[in-house]
Amino acid sequence: MRSTSRRWLSVSTILLFVLSGIALAEGHGHGRGHDHDDDDEGRHYYSDHDRDEMRGWYHEHGDHLPPGLAKRDQLPPGLERQLRVRGTLPPGLQKKMMPCPEELERRLPPPPAGDVHVVIGGHIVLVNRSTNMVLDIFHFER
Repeated sequence: MRSTSRRWLSVSTILLFVLSGIALAEGHGHGRGHDHDDDDEGRHYYSDHDRDEMRGWYHEHGDHLPPGLAKRDQLPPGLERQLRVRGTLPPGLQKKMMPCPEELERRLPPPPAGDVHVVIGGHIVLVNRSTNMVLDIFHFER
């Protein structure tokens, strides 16, 4: 009986390690605190490469920026505070959404289904079309 219980203990220990490895590989137990949502798993955020592309485009077009990206298009402080990642765009910001310039759009990877790159008050914003949730924001240096 003792041999059987040791074997069961060995098998259960191995099984525990295997399942732990699978959970880590799937992103569970990823080391982040409990205050982070798991919706970062399939995140739709701009990569460092995307941000470099946006900076390059901005510097190339600094003399003739399209509407929404010129200095005069900056948001007032009250609206600027409402523009935040994982926030929902209030009606005042929804009215200020403009299409992303086509040339800049071509430099970026296509947004995931249901999302769109837009310009809001001098920022490039990745927004979900149906929920108006902000998925990422790129702030141009001014």
